[in-house]
Amino acid sequence: MADDTNTTHFGFRTVGETEKAGLVHGVFTNVASRYDVMNDVMSAGIHRVWKDAMMDWLAPRNGQRLLDVAGGTGDVAFRFLARAPEASAVVLDMTESMLREGERRSEAQQLADKLDWVVGDAMALPFPDNSFDVYTISFGIRNVTRIPDALSEAFRVLRPGGRLMVLEFSQLTNAGLQKLYDLYSFNVIPRMGQVIAGDRDSYQYLVESIRNFPDQETFASMIRAAGFGQVKYRNLSFGIAALHSGWKI
Repeated sequence: MADDTNTTHFGFRTVGETEKAGLVHGVFTNVASRYDVMNDVMSAGIHRVWKDAMMDWLAPRNGQRLLDVAGGTGDVAFRFLARAPEASAVVLDMTESMLREGERRSEAQQLADKLDWVVGDAMALPFPDNSFDVYTISFGIRNVTRIPDALSEAFRVLRPGGRLMVLEFSQLTNAGLQKLYDLYSFNVIPRMGQVIAGDRDSYQYLVESIRNFPDQETFASMIRAAGFGQVKYRNLSFGIAALHSGWKI
């Protein structure tokens, strides 16, 4: 880290930019086998409702090609293809063990001819310009070292008329509710991680990364700065999460 003059956040720690990707990779490698179970427990299953809301707004269509970045075990891609059976999808993630968990799911085996799994970096996508109709990233953008670079890459690989949709934890609209949510996040979730996944530290990082993520308006301005038009967002569960949408016009 001594020769890395550019720094970023890893939870509440300040680390060199060149160090963060490896640290994030370590987190998701550690939790891959229990990731889906922990999502259900942490959110009491609400993450499924949020992902369905994402699909409702996205309105997948047959013939579209989806790129789901930080797609992990395939939740979003499976939902997309369920609604558009003649579409196709690529799930990209920097953590191979997450992708392998996704490939083992029964949905993946049923959709094998429409679904590809690729190890890659959101900041340097291994695809040509204008390759996809839809780009999604769910609970992953906050883990990227340089968010503007990831958004620029999203704009590059989308075809003209293509759509970006981001589902991410956000900031509650009520200060009192935010305090209650922080109490739950910092006191309960790391303990759940220890009991269920045998990994307290990774879940400590995850709750810290949520708190560090920009609020809804700030993140919307970052999407606009990357070139997207018609940028809008919708709060979910009072702002615990938010959906952001933009178009490559």
